[in-house]
Amino acid sequence: MTLAPLPLSGVRVVEFSHTVMGPTCGMVLADLGADVVKVEPVDGDRTRRLKGFGVGFFGFLNRNKRAIAVDVETPAGRDAVDALVRRADVLIENFAPGTMTRRGYGPQRCAELNPRLIYCALKGFLAGPYEHRGALDEVVQMMGGLAYMTGPVGQPLRAGASVIDIMGGTFGALGVLLKLRERDRTGKGGHVESALFESVVLLMGTHLAASAVLRHPVPPMPERLSSWAVYEPMDTADGAQIFIGVTSDGQWRRFIDVFGLEALKGDARLATNNDRITARPWLLPILRQAIAARPIAEVERLAEQADISYARVARPQDLLDDPHLAATGQLAATTMPGDIVARLPLLPLRLDGRAMGKDRDPPLVIGQHTREVLRELGYADADISRLAAAGTIAAVGA
Repeated sequence: MTLAPLPLSGVRVVEFSHTVMGPTCGMVLADLGADVVKVEPVDGDRTRRLKGFGVGFFGFLNRNKRAIAVDVETPAGRDAVDALVRRADVLIENFAPGTMTRRGYGPQRCAELNPRLIYCALKGFLAGPYEHRGALDEVVQMMGGLAYMTGPVGQPLRAGASVIDIMGGTFGALGVLLKLRERDRTGKGGHVESALFESVVLLMGTHLAASAVLRHPVPPMPERLSSWAVYEPMDTADGAQIFIGVTSDGQWRRFIDVFGLEALKGDARLATNNDRITARPWLLPILRQAIAARPIAEVERLAEQADISYARVARPQDLLDDPHLAATGQLAATTMPGDIVARLPLLPLRLDGRAMGKDRDPPLVIGQHTREVLRELGYADADISRLAAAGTIAAVGA
């Protein structure tokens, strides 16, 4: 059976990006069917060479894209990129403020090249007093209160993934979709902006709302007063950990019945969730002891029987053996630079039951698609070879 085209089939995107935020935006659009061409310098996106925490950025965030390598500081290189921009629907960039304008591809010049172009700028801050500052995911987590809320008082702790980069890039993709819809009506392109700082501030919305209701600041998560009496990771008999959530009175009754906690059944101090919150100092040690007496498989079976929320405390590598992900195909085998094969997650959505899959591995080598893309722009093979010999482009193949 031939699958119908993906929603963004036919949409052409030029991506000037590095690290996480810009590549996330491009990946979302590519996964939805857009033809995303990533423009790298002739020595490659520096993200290819990151080590440590960032070593997986390029391989994960650049699937379903083509990549060309061009020196935009040369007239011939600019001619090639100009041609690419003229035929594009969308341009994405996440470089420091002013960088794209200095390179000749700021919003104004790109609009002159292509009035229908949607220009998506992903920055640290939206327009305002901070707009000229550079920013990083961890920086705005500190600025916006997320790091404060994650660690104990006096020990701010960044989230364990680049959540703000990914969120900001995803909101950028959302803005692109809205502008494409608007362009259908007006015929005109426009400007999309998404930013790290404002993204983390959005995440703080529930904390700001809670502070208004409680009339005092909300404490960090490790020191918070939970809204549910039983909402805790607990140790099991075989050294594993499991998170147990009992969030309603009905769940509480099922929980104590199934786990054999008859001594707690008629205790008036535990009648309601709010009563149980008050009782947490003496109640939780009892529950922890009951869970610690059983191996994790038994705890999972009983939690399933009681119909309460539960989860093993997992590490990222545990996802590779997760039966739900295996059954749904949510991890796609991906060959990354260095011929490293990994199973990496797809977008967490379905359209009419259809997953947004992986059709193309990330560009394994610098300039992998340069010849292909330049041919589409009308360049003759001899001209491409001359540009490569001059160092204006990096191109593989013949």
